Amino acid sequence: MPTVRGEEAALVQLLSVGDRAAFEQVYNRHNTTLVRVATGIVKNCATAEEVVQETWIAVLKYISGFEGRSSLASWIFTILINKARSRAKREGRIVSFDGAGEDDNLAAAFDGRGRWKNMPELWETLTPERILAGRSVMEHVNAAIDALPPGQRSVIILRAQQGLDAEEVCAILGISEGNMRVLLHRARLGVRAALDGLM
Repeated sequence: MPTVRGEEAALVQLLSVGDRAAFEQVYNRHNTTLVRVATGIVKNCATAEEVVQETWIAVLKYISGFEGRSSLASWIFTILINKARSRAKREGRIVSFDGAGEDDNLAAAFDGRGRWKNMPELWETLTPERILAGRSVMEHVNAAIDALPPGQRSVIILRAQQGLDAEEVCAILGISEGNMRVLLHRARLGVRAALDGLM
């Protein structure tokens, strides 16, 4: 059975020769998340979709230069972040992922190892009555994530939902590992607060 790296190398090779099925596989795996991350940065869904389209064009144009020093996903998200930051800067906005000035009370919600002190009740005892207006809990979670500040939103999507390594997330966003952990904690706290508000 091929390793993940071996499978990824084969996928990159197929992309570099223009294999449509390989592109569709990568596109279907990442496009929705790319739009979510870009929207958090550029603050406009239509602009985010343009940035994502530019990202895919760059991926196809430069895939033959991909050296495998990071995962393919990490490389794609790095392109996206750079394009989204450039677009935001062109529109006169500054996007920072350092989390400065964001309100949080981490000591109250998490222990020293980054785990919940008290698990949100909604996650422990899900009942049909707790699903509001026919929406699933994941829709509520995604809505809560989409409402987070750009840094928190990007970190939780890349780290928790995309499953990228901490080092990859730090490299993509240009932040330290400590800062990434703080942003992830703040994001979790924000999601918990939003879910607690549903009860």
